Amino acid sequence: MVGDNMDEQKIPCADFAIIGGSGTLSSNFPNKFDDVKILAENLFFTTPYGKSPAMKIFEVDGRKVLTCKMHGWRSGVTRADSSRQIFWLFREAGVKNILSEGGVGTVNRLLNPRDVVIPDDYLDLSVRKDVQLDGRYLLIMRQALCPALRKNLLDAAKKFYDGRIFERGIYAVTDGRHFESPAEIAMLKGHADIVGQSLAPEVYLAREIGACYANLSFVVNYGEGLFNWSHELMKNIFFDDAELLGKILLETIRNVEGEKKCSCAELRKETLLKEVYV
Repeated sequence: MVGDNMDEQKIPCADFAIIGGSGTLSSNFPNKFDDVKILAENLFFTTPYGKSPAMKIFEVDGRKVLTCKMHGWRSGVTRADSSRQIFWLFREAGVKNILSEGGVGTVNRLLNPRDVVIPDDYLDLSVRKDVQLDGRYLLIMRQALCPALRKNLLDAAKKFYDGRIFERGIYAVTDGRHFESPAEIAMLKGHADIVGQSLAPEVYLAREIGACYANLSFVVNYGEGLFNWSHELMKNIFFDDAELLGKILLETIRNVEGEKKCSCAELRKETLLKEVYV
């Protein structure tokens, strides 16, 4: 089913969501995979934060998954509003497990293009920190990236990829849309391993809606001032490795156990500032 004007359509239910980034952008994920059933695409919904980006819902091994391209980023829409739109939809759809992916640059000099990193922590240098849906919760950002989902990602990556895979790392978030300067990369040395533009505010919003969240990062360039890198190499990575990243994401969803084995849900508490938000 293809939706042309779906603003009035009921939001579908889904336990899983994939936030597509630059890694899968060139592959029209997940349409090319034979074991995926596309249920509907080109879906748009009205949210309290504006019209949503185009959404797609598909099924893999009986599990329904909502997805969108490039974190919902579009011209004329702030990245903060894009994030609010998709996470509001995820909350309304009942999503409990969220995977995101994207290309990142290096801060750690030991990392190279085409290395896979599954970050276990983050450093937020963006100015999008106060991005929330309603502010009803105190968000404890211990284990912000779900250890159970990260383990699923790691197992899936090992199954399909024979390159270097790092099961932990610190992701520094900057605003973009430009890359970082050599001075900014130098400042981050010793504090982060990779740098990108999408993990926050997603990691906060996932916790706010009570969902587990994990990220698959694929190194596509060196941080400025570390080593020289070519735009041609980055372009080749985007086109050559999109299918690989799609395989890893789908395999991760197949392997998520029905019973939660993490404490993510316990790290969202009712706010004590109820007179402000209620």
